[in-house]
Amino acid sequence: MRIRVVAADDDPSIRELLRLVLSREGYIVLEAEDGIQAARICESEQVHLAIVDVMMPGMDGLELCREIREHYDIPVIMLTAKGQLEDKEQGYNAGTDDYLVKPFEPKELLFRIKALLRRYKLVSSEVIKLGSVSIDRKGYEIRVEDEPVTIPLREFELLAQLASQPGRIYTREQLIQLVWGADYEGDSRTVDVHVKRLRERFADRQEDFVITTIRGLGYKLEVRDE
Repeated sequence: MRIRVVAADDDPSIRELLRLVLSREGYIVLEAEDGIQAARICESEQVHLAIVDVMMPGMDGLELCREIREHYDIPVIMLTAKGQLEDKEQGYNAGTDDYLVKPFEPKELLFRIKALLRRYKLVSSEVIKLGSVSIDRKGYEIRVEDEPVTIPLREFELLAQLASQPGRIYTREQLIQLVWGADYEGDSRTVDVHVKRLRERFADRQEDFVITTIRGLGYKLEVRDE
């Protein structure tokens, strides 16, 4: 199966570069001049990954990213000239998986695409493997070296969410919405408390995975044996 990538950017030269770089690697590139056109492509075509510019007419990249997150389970890379920390935070809050600042190295973009496609294969499975640790999202069960491990439900849901997309940065606000729900009225620092507990519980499994703090943004889970 050939991977189909939607490339949304209002700059024709960037779209041409993406088409050349990605086509050379065997990807099928579906070009969009703005967010509205990209959203229509996602509706009518099978798309496996989206590369999205932030500043676009009609529907900007942040809105497009939220639209994709709501309806599709595909990785998103934001490709933009805006590289400040607050810009990146906006991107991650909108649901992007990765963030690449223009001008970019085509090889780096390819590395990131391949890494995201590998990670998203884990998402389609009900059982997530993190080395010797397995997480059964449907059965609410964790096994370490095939031995069952019981942890509180919130910790399970938090770990499963982080593990569903290894390497993706989640902000505290995203994790609150995904794990505790949009109507949660507590402090977002509760995420820090639960991450600390997970780290303590799995302190002896660092050869399998670690939960990393991304200063100023949030957290990501890294799989050691990738």
